[in-house]
Amino acid sequence: MRVIGLMSGTSYDAIDAAAADLRLDGEQLVLTPLGLLSQPYPAELRRALAASLPPASTTFEQVCRLDTGIGQAFAGVARQAVEQLTGGYADLIVSHGQTVFHWVDGGAVHGTLQLGQPAWIAEATGVPVVSDLRTRDVAAGGQGAPLVSAFDVLWLRGRPGVPIALNLGGIANITVVAGEPLAFDTGPANALIDAVVAELTGGRLSFDADGVMAARGRVHEELFARLLAEPYYALPAPKSTGKELFNLAYLARMLEGLPEIPADDLVATVTALTARTVADAVRQYGGTEVIASGGGTRNPALLRMLAAELGPVPVRSTDELGVPSAAKEAYAFAVLGFLTVHGLSGTVPSCTGARHSSVLGSITPGLAGVPHVSPDVRPPASLLVNSAPH
Repeated sequence: MRVIGLMSGTSYDAIDAAAADLRLDGEQLVLTPLGLLSQPYPAELRRALAASLPPASTTFEQVCRLDTGIGQAFAGVARQAVEQLTGGYADLIVSHGQTVFHWVDGGAVHGTLQLGQPAWIAEATGVPVVSDLRTRDVAAGGQGAPLVSAFDVLWLRGRPGVPIALNLGGIANITVVAGEPLAFDTGPANALIDAVVAELTGGRLSFDADGVMAARGRVHEELFARLLAEPYYALPAPKSTGKELFNLAYLARMLEGLPEIPADDLVATVTALTARTVADAVRQYGGTEVIASGGGTRNPALLRMLAAELGPVPVRSTDELGVPSAAKEAYAFAVLGFLTVHGLSGTVPSCTGARHSSVLGSITPGLAGVPHVSPDVRPPASLLVNSAPH
């Protein structure tokens, strides 16, 4: 089955598309990458999205406009992916959409909202679409995150020691692949870094390119201590968080009563926060290797800080294992959608905290309806990433 995964993370900077051939071979799911592309959000849409996210308030009108605009933007990327990555044909598109709110209260997730109407994608491509993948896990008592943990467990199970998959998006999450798997959001990855850089540069920059500002700065110890005292870090896993907590207003509260901190020092401090909280989580579960993906892997200052925190524990990119780090989540959602249309669970209850595993998402038919698959398929026990098309 030829599947395209669409993803835009909590940094909401771009829409990523990753195409793959997926097939079941006995108890093994075989993924052959076909390519990837990424398109930035249209500037006006990104501004409207940023202006509507917590802690800002919004209206139903704006939610409708965003749901439509994001759906159309995803549709444009999907159409491009069908044309450029799959030779003009795809069996399935899997759209994560754009997370705009993750409702966490008392450590429990009560709801989650991703915008981007899948009908626009189905209409633009004629291909059936799996979407809204998080809500079913939440309804089953889970966190709805990190859903990529199912991909991680299938892919990394059997590696020696305690491998830990790390994603450095707006929020950082890990999957501990040993014994009974565990997964959770460790805290901010790029969320606070990006927010600080955008604020300090008046929007001229949206992220710390190449970690230049963090590398020039020095960690402000008092602010660092305040940030590390955040109660979220002490909560037991599984747990999840988002920009509802880690945003510019949150940082402003942490800065109250402190003298003015130089811009580079402020960026260095929030970068060090990401490195420390990720490393603390890795150490807590005895990680023997970290296999990293996401936008944060392109920040050399962050990676240097993380390596210094972890000492002898190696940090390597998913690229080394055949999965492009820039599109790992898009590939993961392609796998989840493939499982959905085959009637197979896409969650690991020990990772999300759900009462049971669930078949995820909703299916929007394409021009030919919904995919027709064999009713007699067994859940895969492992995932093989095949480096060359078969």
